[in-house]
Amino acid sequence: VQLVESGGGLVQPGGSLRPSCAASGFTLDNYAIGWFRPAPGKEREGVSCITMSNNSTRYADSVKGRFTISRAPNNTLYLQMNSLKPDDTAVYSCAAQTSASWTGWGPGTQVTVSS
Repeated sequence: VQLVESGGGLVQPGGSLRPSCAASGFTLDNYAIGWFRPAPGKEREGVSCITMSNNSTRYADSVKGRFTISRAPNNTLYLQMNSLKPDDTAVYSCAAQTSASWTGWGPGTQVTVSS
């Protein structure tokens, strides 16, 4: 199980980005996939999650109404990020949920929100 993120970048406050999470060696449809970022006082926080079998989604309160997780072509999924704030600046990583843990962590993609 391996995931690779791309599509981060530098954007002004209020702008948008759409990072991608691409799977290699397995089918996304069989997993729940989550996006994560570092958080003060803990290793990382869950930003959003999608259960691929039924398209059920969840969001952290800090991004609810601004971020949207969705399927994309070619065994990939997107995280549409709108109304970005400087506090959203982070390396965003995705992972697949197994029965025991999150796995397949990619190197992450840097999102920087700055004027």
